[in-house]
Amino acid sequence: MQFKIEQIDPKVYKGNLIFLYGNEVADRSLPLGKKELDCLKRRRRTEGDSVVVFDRLPYRLYVVNFDSECQAGVCHERLRRSADRVVSMLKSDGQHEAAVVGEGVIPEEVVAFVEGMFLSDYTFDRYKTKNMPHLSHVVVEESFLNAEELERNVRLWRLISQCRDWVNTPVADLNAEHFADELQEQARRWGVGCTVLDKKRIEALRMNGLLAVNKGSVDEPRFVALEYKPENPVNERPLALVGKGVMYDTGGLNLKPEDYMQEMKSDMAGAATMAAVVFAAAANILPVHVVALLPLTDSRPGFNAYAADDVIRMYDGTTVEVVNTDAEGRIILADAIAYAVDKYRPELVIDAATLTGAAVRAIGTYGIAAMHKDADNPFNLLSILGKQVYERLVEFPFWEEYDEILKSEVADLKNCGTAQAGAITAGKFLAHFAQMTPYIHLDIAGVAFFSKKQFYYNPGASGYGIRLLYAFLQTYDMIHKNV
Repeated sequence: MQFKIEQIDPKVYKGNLIFLYGNEVADRSLPLGKKELDCLKRRRRTEGDSVVVFDRLPYRLYVVNFDSECQAGVCHERLRRSADRVVSMLKSDGQHEAAVVGEGVIPEEVVAFVEGMFLSDYTFDRYKTKNMPHLSHVVVEESFLNAEELERNVRLWRLISQCRDWVNTPVADLNAEHFADELQEQARRWGVGCTVLDKKRIEALRMNGLLAVNKGSVDEPRFVALEYKPENPVNERPLALVGKGVMYDTGGLNLKPEDYMQEMKSDMAGAATMAAVVFAAAANILPVHVVALLPLTDSRPGFNAYAADDVIRMYDGTTVEVVNTDAEGRIILADAIAYAVDKYRPELVIDAATLTGAAVRAIGTYGIAAMHKDADNPFNLLSILGKQVYERLVEFPFWEEYDEILKSEVADLKNCGTAQAGAITAGKFLAHFAQMTPYIHLDIAGVAFFSKKQFYYNPGASGYGIRLLYAFLQTYDMIHKNV
């Protein structure tokens, strides 16, 4: 999808026109006759957020009703969902181009709508033998925002699509080695430092958690460190983003049942998310020093696969009793978090992982199960931003009593506890490896990949969390102003 900025007069424009109608100020600019305007207002009163279509053969006029007076985050989300409906209508009509206009709307509302169009238009077409319908061009009225403002958003959206492509690609075509190669290529494009550790270097560092999960696989693991450091960053010490990169998860010797193994190519969504966030920060030159630490491997039951009852000595020396090999994500993340603390001395660690079914059972597919340790201000900011971009957090408790569930009779920790509080104990396990560093845990298991269409996300990977973390980096200087 290509975008451009132009001056548009809705009363004379020849083409498909999308008119954002937030309040009656716009009446004077609507290219409607009296009867059409009366019809539109009746629909507005009875249906609220709706899309009303008027024929302007060979084109159409799509009037998007929305309430500009409602809370900003809710308003913007409704606009994204309306954009999804408009995109579906355009495709159904065999149309590939449209222009976005309106009056009495603010730039943020326009951006939200166009963002919804972009996210809705995405489908994973790599293996399709026929061309799938997509919008080719969208024109935005120049009074809303300038070309650079639009382009900054487009760069972010394209990296969300890149993340979705990575997560949607099966392990046969994107294993740990290939993913590391792609990350190197993207890093060169955006001027991001990239270090890729192969198996020998991982062994030399004694990242035994990552090595243990990899023991059942014929494919070697990789550990990728991305670093973006602009001139004069707002933070003296970096922000560390850690992402789970299980390229495919069979469950290991605790093999998943068949219906639970479907879609497990998505178990590397955390790593793809964090990589996309760093590249977006670099692409738009955000003034934040940020690193991403990405442990990559698949989890298989073959060869000398690690087993329940094994004890692993992790990168930081902690010993971990393996209770269930399907709790593998936290094992590779633990090494990555400990490495981040040891090598980068970050002022904050945030991880993102498709970690637990418990998170999905608790809150479904509408938000992120989140926890934190000693990170009140960053977590509060992240929570506020989650409401604004509508990638919302649900805070779970991190009470010290949960530590008891992870105590082992034979080692320092068990890699999982009972079925109770499973999402929390997974976060607690990881918090141990952050030591005294402020730490935030984001369990994206419910939102990283959708089996069926959800609003403006078509089935498959969503890129959920990228817009949230990007907004966090945009406002990260607030942490240092004690706001």
